[in-house]
Amino acid sequence: MLAEAEQRCDAFFEAGLDRRYPRYLPSNPEKVFAAIATLKESGILRGDVFCEWGSGFGIATCMASLLGFKAYGIEIEDGLVKLSTELAQDLSIPAEYLCTSYLPEGYEECEGIGGKDLLPPQATTSGGAIIDTTPLYDGLDPGEVDLFFVYPWPGQEEFMMDLFDEIASEDAILLIYQADGETTVHRQSFNDEN
Repeated sequence: MLAEAEQRCDAFFEAGLDRRYPRYLPSNPEKVFAAIATLKESGILRGDVFCEWGSGFGIATCMASLLGFKAYGIEIEDGLVKLSTELAQDLSIPAEYLCTSYLPEGYEECEGIGGKDLLPPQATTSGGAIIDTTPLYDGLDPGEVDLFFVYPWPGQEEFMMDLFDEIASEDAILLIYQADGETTVHRQSFNDEN
């Protein structure tokens, strides 16, 4: 799977298609696979639902599926969703890709000091009535995800952790790949700081 994915990724860059998606940069698949496999084997995951935020080619999503996860990739660029879906289908890997933002409906981002800030939806109307702000993606309830994975843009790591804190359920795990190839792991806990 990795060889095929790498070949397709190389062809993508050689054809100059990265100009359509200038911010797309792939992570190191071997390091991501090792991190996901380690988490799976450690027994700290409460279940087997995986979600990749900003899935690009969907390589991490495919690897998670091969490790036994029910795997979802979320990607806003329809061209990248098409490429990731083709990769999974061509290799008979069960993975689902959602062409949407990783920000559930009602959530927004804005420029803040030192990076982006997350703006959750209002929980009440101007008259004080409670509004259901349960975050949902079309086809996936983030509260059911056991392992989130993201390779954030520089300066966006804190934003992604804020999003995780806002939408993940108790004991979910966030795996963050960093530009230097290191990974960090965060557990959702409502009792204390993560």
